[in-house]
Amino acid sequence: MPIRFYKPYTSSVRNRSISDFFDITKCFPEKTLSFFKHSARGRNNRGVITSRHRGGGHKRLYRLIDFKRDKLGIIAKVFSIEYDPNRNCRISLLFYVDGEKRYILHVNGLLVGDNVVSNFNVPIKLGNALPLGKIPLGTSIHNIEFQPGKGGQVARSAGTFGKVVAHQSFVVLVQLPSGKLRLFQKICWATIGQVGNIEFSGFTKSKAGCNRWLGKKSHVRGVAMNPCDHNHGGGEGATGTGGFPRSPWGKLALGIKTRRAKKYSNKYVL
Repeated sequence: MPIRFYKPYTSSVRNRSISDFFDITKCFPEKTLSFFKHSARGRNNRGVITSRHRGGGHKRLYRLIDFKRDKLGIIAKVFSIEYDPNRNCRISLLFYVDGEKRYILHVNGLLVGDNVVSNFNVPIKLGNALPLGKIPLGTSIHNIEFQPGKGGQVARSAGTFGKVVAHQSFVVLVQLPSGKLRLFQKICWATIGQVGNIEFSGFTKSKAGCNRWLGKKSHVRGVAMNPCDHNHGGGEGATGTGGFPRSPWGKLALGIKTRRAKKYSNKYVL
């Protein structure tokens, strides 16, 4: 997918690049699979900010994505490839032969008119879903389940994929997009292929307003504040943190491990 570069006719578009969206075949989402989702803006049920620097952003509809791929043995045809404002990859609209419609993550190389199917014994073809125990070694996969039947949670971002490295008695060794090796149960499902929109990492935003469209608000450095507002504040001129970095409430930050030592999933990571 080509990247479109802007000419620097204003300072706000200098060095900016976006997708040219040539692969999009449908402009509006499927009505039965899209709905408005209220944004919490970083507030809890009492309206108190619990996650700072969130809010605003463009209005958008949420597209219901089928991460489970649990419609077994029924062939589906790719009807369209659409833009999804809630994720960095494209989505594909499937028309099943029984009349049902579902969205899935678009697979790189999957075209309109192609057929996909989910089952225990299906061809190793782009867009098909099957258990990890049935996938041969060296196959690129995405939308991998952590727990059987819960739906894919691994390798769902644009351009990501895992790779089947080894089969053992009850588990499969998979190389994650991060490069780590992890064990998955053989009955966990995955989808064949790489997630589309692989050039997403090459896009540049060029201005702070691009993040505001996404609902990300700017934040002020602690060293630029007053001592009453932050632990890093105060001092004459530009100063450093004056010790170990801390949060606005005095807790250690930046480099302090917060993950529990004994994690259930640690035994699956090699």
